[in-house]
Formats: sequence, C-alpha cells, structure tokens
Amino acid sequence: MSEVLAIVLGGGKGTRLFPLTQARAKPAVPFGGKFRLVDIPISNCINANFRQIYILTQFNSASLHLHLAQTYVFDSFTNGFVEILAAEQTFEHSGWYEGTADAVRKNFIHFRTQNPSYYLILSGDQLYRMDLRDFLKKHKESGAAISIACTPVSREDASQLGILQVNKNNGITEFLEKPGPVKDISDFKIPAELRQDKNRGGEYLASMGIYIFNADAMENCLANEFTDFGKEIIPTAIRNLKVNAYLFEGYWEDIGTIRNFYEANLNLTSLKPQFDVYDEEMPIYTHMRNLPPSKMNFSNMNQSIAAEGCIITNASITNSIVGVRTIIESGASLNGVVCMGADYYESEAQKHLNAEARIPNVGIGKGAIVKGAIIDKNACIGEGCRIGIDDINRTDGNYGHYYIVDGIIVIPKNAVIYPGTVI
Repeated sequence: MSEVLAIVLGGGKGTRLFPLTQARAKPAVPFGGKFRLVDIPISNCINANFRQIYILTQFNSASLHLHLAQTYVFDSFTNGFVEILAAEQTFEHSGWYEGTADAVRKNFIHFRTQNPSYYLILSGDQLYRMDLRDFLKKHKESGAAISIACTPVSREDASQLGILQVNKNNGITEFLEKPGPVKDISDFKIPAELRQDKNRGGEYLASMGIYIFNADAMENCLANEFTDFGKEIIPTAIRNLKVNAYLFEGYWEDIGTIRNFYEANLNLTSLKPQFDVYDEEMPIYTHMRNLPPSKMNFSNMNQSIAAEGCIITNASITNSIVGVRTIIESGASLNGVVCMGADYYESEAQKHLNAEARIPNVGIGKGAIVKGAIIDKNACIGEGCRIGIDDINRTDGNYGHYYIVDGIIVIPKNAVIYPGTVI
C-alpha cells in the first residue's frame, strides 16, 4: 500500500496538556501504563498496512524521536518507515510551522519523493481504533477529492468541534468550525437517511481531524497562504471540490485537556472499557522493553491495570493505572490514580545516597495515600504523603512541586515529594 503516505500532526506546544508536555511533545505523553499517544495513529496505520509514516512536530521532540527510533524499525523488505520531520530552516522558508496546513506545505519536498497517490492526515493526540483500509476504500468509491472522517456528537460536544453538513449521499455541503453553545445549528443535524441506532444519540457530525486527500488535490489546496486545515483549507475545499464524509461509529476521544487525558486513562480500567487494548486483530504497538512481569506481594488490586516491571508490596490499588517499573511500598494506597511509572530502576547504591540526602526513592513510598491524581514519570513520592485526600475544593494553579489542572492534581516528571507532605 505504498500509494498512501500517512502524516501524523504532532501538534504545537500542547499547552492544554501542561505540565505533562513541559519536557516532551504532546504525542510522546505516556498513556495506559505503557504506551505513548503517538502509538495510537501509528498502530492504526500499521494495522492497515500503511507503513510510510511521517510525524510532524517542532516542540520538545527529543523524547518522541527516541521513542520512535526504539520502537518502529521495519525490515528492508517492507519499504516502511516512521520518521520525524521537525521544523527546519531552508532557503525557501525559515520560520516555525504556523499551523497544520503550513506544516504539511513546508514538507512537500520530502513527501513528493515518495510519489504517493493519497495523503492520509492523522492527529497525534486522539484515542480511537479505525479500519483505515475501509476509509481508503470508501474514499475511492466516492470519487471525492477529499474524505473527512467524522463521528456523531451531541449538541454540547458540537460547540468545540468542527461540524459538517452532509447530504443523503455523504457529500459534505458546509463546514462550521466551533459554533459555540448558543448558535442555531439545527440545519447541520444528521439527515434522516444516515441516522442509525448506533449513532449513540449524536445529532451532529463532527470532523475528527482525519483526512484523505488525493495527491493532486492536496497540492492544489495548499497552493496558497492558508495555515490551518480545519479553519481554512477544508471550508475552502468544500466550496470548490467534491468532499465526502466517512462516518465512524466507534469510540473516539480527543485527548486535548488534562481532564480528557485522566478520564480516558481510567476508563481503560473499567470492566468494559470503551477503548479495548486487548484487541488481537488490531493491536496497539509500542516500545518492547523486555521487562520482567509485575510482582504483587500481598496486595489488593481492584479494577486496575499494572504494566510490566512493577513491584507492588502490601498495597491497596483501586481504579488506577500503574505504569512500567513502578515500585509501590508497603501500606501505600492509590485510588483513581494515573501513575506513569519510571524510565529506570534505582540501584542499591543510589537508594543509599537517597537515604543519606533524605530524598525518597522513585515510586510510591510506605504508607503514602494518593487519590484523584496523575503522577508523571520518575516521580518520588515520600513515605506517609497524603495527596488529594484532605482538600476537597481544589483550585487550579502552579504550586511549585505540583500542579492542579481541571481539578486534578498533577505531580510532574522527576518531581520529589518529601515524606509526610500533604497536598
């Protein structure tokens, strides 16, 4: 399927996911205990046998680049690759990416060498599982120049999304970007011919920010100064070209805020998660760390996930995610916690130095109680800490060694929370 070139948009600074994006690009944010957000679109591509994939990014791309280099190594017979294209200076342009469309335009010099028939545009911060082969098949059958993946949403959700007006043949006739909660958009309701019982009550079709362009249509659509697909390129294309809607009925979540991120993670621990990471037909790929299996010593785990390489001793863990290499000491308790784990194990010599400096070890210390929080990688939670237990009314802000965002306590990467601290 070399006719398809996949382009994953890595996003900008990721300010709405700060402080998780303080030291990494948004697609590199850990998810589900062992994955990264970028693994989702790449896995969808690999499952569809689309193996020529570029990732466009420009902020904090070092950890993302390392993850991709360690994870996606194709053999010489596949002609596949996963490569980062970070913003670069050339004789033609010297600035940053000014938007999603501008990022694609500035990299045509790289894309044209692959001579694709179709461009597949994906987002690097969404959670979904889509049969991209079917998407391409329907695009070809429609005879459209562009196809846009869309999903049914409620009027409330439609306020902050791009809403599509479609006819009975799935042709898109109009596009409205973020109409807000007040504007009358009744004309944009899904036509009766397209409504199905499984529309999940959604009356409107929202763009997922996932597109297929014919190669010549992409060239023509970007032969201007427009910088953004959603705000400029797509509305203009609808007026001038045949643009088709591809209706996606599965689970889709835009991981745009800390609240979205937190809830999407914890949903993985439910009895019937909306996003199933145990699907063998369409797996989610990630870095193979060759870690030992997790070990539970006299612990109670209820509706929780523990990634590989963890050691959990005499702890109580409920509705939580325990990331790779997490060490949880005796008497600790986690409830509604997304713990991203650690990048390394501390040696006995390092633990001895920590003890002399009165610095807690990486992981969750003895008797620590944590509720309703996100703990980023390599965080040191000291003995007897109480996090999210005593303060019911949480005010968003930067509190030095921790943050509160969307009412959720976030312990940043490499943070040290000293023994006995109450947050």
